[in-house]
Amino acid sequence: MPNSPQDPSAGNRIIVRCAHFETTPALQTAAEEKATRLFRHEEHIIRARFDLEHDRTRNPDHAFVAKGHLEIRGSALIASAESNEPLTALDALMDKLDALLRKRSSAAKDKRHHLHGVEIPSELPKVE
Repeated sequence: MPNSPQDPSAGNRIIVRCAHFETTPALQTAAEEKATRLFRHEEHIIRARFDLEHDRTRNPDHAFVAKGHLEIRGSALIASAESNEPLTALDALMDKLDALLRKRSSAAKDKRHHLHGVEIPSELPKVE
């Protein structure tokens, strides 16, 4: 099953798009290799989309913008990073998304391991 959640190499789960410059096979491969780190941390990622944009009107140190969108159970994770090279921006984006996944995972574990009782403010009738 190429699209099963346990198969992180499923090609249709990683989408790389470029705006205002051409997508090279090397850039596509680099994005897919870096994204496997995210799939190792969280197996419930439905789809990962990475948008790389080159804006010539910006400061040359921030000319490339990488935006990431992880579709996952619950709310989606979105991050962006800027740099002067597309691969550097992609690296910074992966670090941000990795941190968001770790934060989400630790919050879920904390919620699971530190249960609290539910307080109901009204009196309930007793059933005999």
